[in-house]
Amino acid sequence: MEITLLVKSFLGLIAILGILVFFLLYMPKKNNAIIKAKQKHRAPKTEHPNLQELLEIIKNKKSTTKELAFAVDTVLKYYSSIHPKLGIRSHPDFNIYGEMLLRICRHPNTSKDIILKFNRELEKKNPEYKREINDFVTKGLDSRGF
Repeated sequence: MEITLLVKSFLGLIAILGILVFFLLYMPKKNNAIIKAKQKHRAPKTEHPNLQELLEIIKNKKSTTKELAFAVDTVLKYYSSIHPKLGIRSHPDFNIYGEMLLRICRHPNTSKDIILKFNRELEKKNPEYKREINDFVTKGLDSRGF
């Protein structure tokens, strides 16, 4: 009688283990579907987003090349002129552009065309910031770690 109790207990534990393995294997697929659905809803809006929203697109390591290109194009279209320098110091708002340059250069889905376009257009529209823009691009490319 003790052996039958041990066998029944062993079979019960195996059944519980099987149920747990089932949940372990099949539940993440449901979560992946939810994540993919959220990414589809993250498509660009018809009205232009603000600078912080564009920075969030650039910061996201899962952003595609198309999303990065959209963010760069939108920045260049609506926010390309930077406030003038304050004497020899750059304007505090320039830090956002510097962070964008660094993030775009280090992003895994970026391309040389996106980097060059952003660099050249910012330099063309803001010639007094040319040195700072080049410094941020150089730092970003150096930190890629090839």
